[in-house]
Parts: sequence; C-alpha cells; structure tokens
Amino acid sequence: MSIIVPAILPASRKDLVDKMERLSGLVDEVQVDIVDGKFASPPTWPYDTGPSELARMLAEGDIIPHAGECRIEVDLMVENPETTAGAWIELGASRVTVHAASSQHLPRLLDSFKTLYGHDKEFSTGLLSIGIAIPPSVDPETLAPYLDQIDYVQFMGIRNVGRQGEPFDTGVLRAIELFRKRHPNTPVQVDGGVSLVTAPKLLELGVSRLVIGSALWRAPDFNKALAELKEMTEEKGIYE
Repeated sequence: MSIIVPAILPASRKDLVDKMERLSGLVDEVQVDIVDGKFASPPTWPYDTGPSELARMLAEGDIIPHAGECRIEVDLMVENPETTAGAWIELGASRVTVHAASSQHLPRLLDSFKTLYGHDKEFSTGLLSIGIAIPPSVDPETLAPYLDQIDYVQFMGIRNVGRQGEPFDTGVLRAIELFRKRHPNTPVQVDGGVSLVTAPKLLELGVSRLVIGSALWRAPDFNKALAELKEMTEEKGIYE
C-alpha cells in the first residue's frame, strides 16, 4: 500500500481526466475529493454540473475515469453521504472516506457497507476500505464506537475542508498523538497541509498514508516533487 497518495480536487470531469492521465504509471492509488457545495464548498465534479451527473453515470454504466488503472479513494465532503456513498462504490471506488460531521446516521451508513457490499475490516480491506475523517478540533475519542467497523481514520490537517493550499493546522499533531496512544492498531492517514515540511513529523507519529494535493499540483516540477516525497517516505515511512 502506498504512503504517498495524490489528491485530486476536480474542477470538472476534464480536469479529473487530465490529472489522472498525468499520474498514470506514477502511482497506484489516488484520492478524489468530492465536494457538494453544501457540506463544503465550492462544489467539485460531479456537482459542478448539478446532482444529476451522478445519476447519469450510474444509468449509463459509467465509472470514475481511470478507475480500472489504479485504486480510487473518494473523500466524500458531502451532506448525507449515506445517500450517495454506495453510488461511488458502484462507480469504481474501493476506498470511501466519510466525514463524521456530514452524517446524522453514521451507524446506519457503516452497517450498510457491510449489508450491501460485504465490507468487513477483518477480511476485505483489499476490496473495500472504509474510513472516517475528523478535523483537529474534534476529540478523536468520539470515533471509538466505530473503530471496529472502519479500516482507518483520516485526520484533516486543515480547518477549511474542500480546498487545497490551506495552511497546516498543527493541532492535528496532538490529536494524532493521543489517538495513536489509545488505538495503536488503527491505521491513520492525514489529508490537508501535507508537504515535505510537515510529512516527517506526521510519519514519526505513526501516520501510514499521506494524502497530498497542493504540494504536488502547485509545485514548479510535479515529477520532482513526487519523487522527493517518495524518497522521504522510504526513509521515514511505515508501510502497512
């Protein structure tokens, strides 16, 4: 499993396709950020053209662009993810991250992953992995009731989700440290504000996946930035 996971915040379907093509052959996992313009904003693909786009894709048997070439994680920054999470699995996602604050029915949603898709953290993580995301301001112990149903926790390294280039929130370091002491066997990934500067400390705390957006896409040399991050993780990273 990769430590470095590029994040795509797709302004449009074309933007997603272009970036997926740029990543072709360089990585085997990608996170696609899905923002509905309600839970977070501004909206990304497919909400850039309206909610009907998701229904169209399902009706036409479409899939997430390049889903057959690498493992796709969708980070669902949407209201009521229980209404759309299953659609993303049908469209090719094999990792699904939902934000704890986005759903009033989190237990029901987690149960549905098992009932409808056979998710079991003990047996099927290679087929379908489920995670919950929380911001640094939330006590990570609020996730304790769900840890036996999820495969990982995603800590947000930024305060304003749904945007790339936001400043790193150092409060996440303490949150991760506390969580790892109490739940050392639950994998942790961090999304937001991850760079060559912040990544080493995160890896020292036991983070096993670094989801990286602006540090790659806004780098003067994309390939060089990716290579430097991979080299850094080979020295300091923890592989699952």
